[in-house]
Amino acid sequence: MISLITATYNREKLLKKLYESLCVQTVKKFEWIVIDDGSIDKTDELINSFKLDNIIDITYLKKTNGGKHTAMNIGVEIAKYAYVFFIDSDDFLPNDSIEKIINYIDKVSAREDYSEISGVCGLIADFQGNLIGTKYSENLCCSYIDYRYKYHIKGDKAEIFKREVLLEYKFPVIEKEKFCPEALVWNRISDKYKMYFFNEVIYYREYLEGGLSDRSVEIRKKAPISTLLYYKELYLNKNLNWYYRIRAYINYMRFKFIS
Repeated sequence: MISLITATYNREKLLKKLYESLCVQTVKKFEWIVIDDGSIDKTDELINSFKLDNIIDITYLKKTNGGKHTAMNIGVEIAKYAYVFFIDSDDFLPNDSIEKIINYIDKVSAREDYSEISGVCGLIADFQGNLIGTKYSENLCCSYIDYRYKYHIKGDKAEIFKREVLLEYKFPVIEKEKFCPEALVWNRISDKYKMYFFNEVIYYREYLEGGLSDRSVEIRKKAPISTLLYYKELYLNKNLNWYYRIRAYINYMRFKFIS
């Protein structure tokens, strides 16, 4: 039913917690695809030991280092199920996460506008159970742009996309750049599709020192084309009001200057 994709780089010491959370899922209708973005630790040995446990369906593929987004593209290409859920290597899932996701997928599948929906999306909490960002007053079915800029919902969320949508909207791969903002693709998807947002925690996240989130400004400076493309498409987006378009333009000029 669901392909879980983890793009990882030198996270050998952190992957076990995620693996253990997958092994105790109340519903095991999923595969776990691990795309190793050129790690130089013993990630390969660790994943092979997980495979020997024969508890969950695991696919492991190692590639030349090219950035998380390139690993995500490959994961989508080799996924065998209709829905895709990206999970970072230093995070983990509540034991009923997959069960909840499947229940909401079934609910959305019965809607008349199902073909217009790109997937479902739940909430994220930190490792202590504290909600990250804001929650919804009720379940929503709207575009990613509206959910961010019309309903003003803040913080990272856990998106589960239809695989066919992610094949339609791949992450752009730009030579010599190893970062691409995920929101660039999510915004593009929202031009055509809505998403069903539900009000339950399905993901636990920790922001590690030295991780992508911790070094976001530094990383964006090293990927100027992707970053400028994100801000350019945002300030040209006519579905946004002028306040957010002007803010995006200011950020576009700021990164253009410092890059």
